[in-house]
This record gives sequence, C-alpha cells and structure tokens, in this order.
Amino acid sequence: MRKIQIIILLVVFLFSISQCTKSPTEPYNKNIRELTSVEKSLVESDNRFGLKLFQEIVKNQKDTNIFISPLSVSMALGMTLNGADGATKQAMEQTLELAGLTEQQINESYKSLIELLVGLDPKVKFQIANSIWHRDDMIFEQDFIDLNKKYFDALVSALNFNDPTAKDIINAWVEENTNGKIKEIVERISRDNVMFLINAIYFKGIWKYQFDETKTFDALFTLPDENQIPCKMMAQSGDFQYFANEKFQAIDLPYGDELFSMVVLLPNSSINIDSLIMEMDQNTWNQWLISFQKESGTIFLPRFKLEYKLKMNDVLIALGMGIAFSGGADFTRMYKPGGLFISEVNHKSFVEVNEEGTEAAAVTSVVIDRSSSSGFVMRLDRPFIFAIRENHSGTILFIGKIVDPS
Repeated sequence: MRKIQIIILLVVFLFSISQCTKSPTEPYNKNIRELTSVEKSLVESDNRFGLKLFQEIVKNQKDTNIFISPLSVSMALGMTLNGADGATKQAMEQTLELAGLTEQQINESYKSLIELLVGLDPKVKFQIANSIWHRDDMIFEQDFIDLNKKYFDALVSALNFNDPTAKDIINAWVEENTNGKIKEIVERISRDNVMFLINAIYFKGIWKYQFDETKTFDALFTLPDENQIPCKMMAQSGDFQYFANEKFQAIDLPYGDELFSMVVLLPNSSINIDSLIMEMDQNTWNQWLISFQKESGTIFLPRFKLEYKLKMNDVLIALGMGIAFSGGADFTRMYKPGGLFISEVNHKSFVEVNEEGTEAAAVTSVVIDRSSSSGFVMRLDRPFIFAIRENHSGTILFIGKIVDPS
C-alpha cells in the first residue's frame, strides 16, 4: 500500500549501537563487547550517509513507498572504494562520510562490524554476504581482490560474461543469500560490463512482544491525496519505549532479545512527512533516540509487504560521487590499465511486517564498465606482428614478428 513511508525506518542496522548515551534499544546482554572508537566512527559515518541517501531519494520520489538498506549500499561501495584512487577515492570517501578514517581503519571496521552484527541476537536471523564477479579475460589487481576477500569476506569469481548463463549464476547467489526474497539484481550483462560488486543482506526478526492475530482488524489508511484504502491493522497494548513532540510520535518495537528493533515515527497530521525527513541528520536522530521513555499505551500498525528497487546513479551523483560515474574515474587500484568507471548502482529491497515479526532483505550491485573511450582491450601477451611504414607513400620500412619480447 502506498505511503507506508510513515517513516517505517527499519533500524535493522542498529543505529542505536553507535550511541554513547542510553538509547531505547540498549541491549540487556552486558556480555556484548563495546565497539572500538574507530568502529563507532564507521557506524556514525554509515548512519550519516544513510540519512543523506534517504533524504535525497525522498526529494525525487514524492508520495511513494521507499525502503532501502544504507548498510548494503555502503558495503557494496566500500568494496568498490578499495579499487579507487586519486580524486575518485576522495569523492567516494566524502560521499560515504568516511573522510578522516584511513583505508585500514575503514576495512578493519567493516570486517569487525560484520562479525559483530551477524549472530548478535540468537533470536534474530541476520546475514551479510558480499561477492565480486568479473570477466574471466581480464586481470584485476591482486591487492584489490585480496583486500575484499580479507575484510569483506567476499566471494570472488571469474565468469565468461559472454555466456548468457553468467547472469543466472550471479542471480542464483543473490537469491540464496536473501533467502529467496530477491531473485534478480542483474538483468543483463553488456559487452562493456567488466565487474559486479554485490552486497546482500537478510534479516528476520520475531517481535519480542508479538501482535495477537485475533486482534488484527479491517481499517482504512489515508493516502497523501486524502483518499483512503483498506488495510489490515494490527493492535497491541502494553509498555513501550515512546517519545512525542510537537511534530511526531515515535515508538521503538524490539525484536528477540532487544538487540534489534524497529523505530517508527508518525508525523502529526499538520506536519509534512517529507519536511520531517529533511530534518533527520545524525545529531537530530541521536537526540530523538535518547528522548525515548517507557510509557503505557496502544499501537496500531498496518500489516504490509513491500518490494522496492532503485537505480541510484543520480542520487549518488547528487551527493558528490559524480566523478566515479564519469570517464575521469580512477579505478587503477582495481585494474591497472585504467579506463573503468561505475556505470550503475542498483538497489533492491524487500520487507514484510506482520503479527509475528519482520522479514527484510536488500541487495546492492555496483556495476563496473570499461570506458567507451578505451574501446576494446588488446593485450599483447602472445606472439605478434608489427610494421613501421611511411604513411604518405605507403612504403613499409620495417616489418617483424615478436615471439619473445625478452
């Protein structure tokens, strides 16, 4: 249904874990290790990037459902960052809000964050998987490959991109790592595509306090144009972490052992939802989180299922990453001869919220192309013929064959 953009900002990615102050989802399990200062910096960077990304998408998509995984986008671009250099690397770091962190700190923090989030709550299923798929007739920089294997645990596979089944192999990996919720991220492989860097995330959480299905009832949901549509409304009363101000009400609904939760914000009827979203920077978000207090009340939440997809080129360009999409991109740490650029960043997501809990998945694919200016690739790594000629008359001055360049 449209406009379940009640900002059901599914905080699957533990925004609260980055806060030093007490948050509504502070874990009760005191045995969980504290994040290092660098890890906290990475989470805050991811959150700043995620909120900016969300705001930029909202600017261009009025009155429509939106559901993204900032963590998925950040990780896919984080892998790509290991192949960037010069101004391209700097622009990507600025866009991803990673300026100030060294490459080593970024990579090590991603690795430890993945290890922390996966298996954090035994009652919540949370998976992160990364992969890199590249043309089998091109040799990419080994350091780039090794960094992504080591820090992102990326599966790296060389494929014959001219084989029509290549995309099916990639999509089968996507389907497997999203528990079947997202079946395709690569629609076709063009002759210019040389690499796909893909992140997949899967989440399944059971509410700590489940909604009673017998209390779900038929209700009406008001759309932005004031029209109403039918929906299934779930209901629950109890003690919740709750916050309200002159602009919105907010509630925090925990999953499992409360290490993951969903924060839901409902703008007051006089407040434009997009305007509220534009206020959501990192500092404001933090202030909202620490304002939650336990209160008794009742929540009515619509049951819904949503699939969303977006080509993120324009959004990322608007956020400052334009050089990475241009012929001036520098990915020589990925492929020494150069001539590569990001042609597409594609994102797909899925979410279902019902009485039992929430199931969500997301996939981000960064597509790397050969620059049209570089045209074909001719690698003289086998015997070849060469000639020296005078062009006006066409006279061949020298001609030869190289079978051993040493």
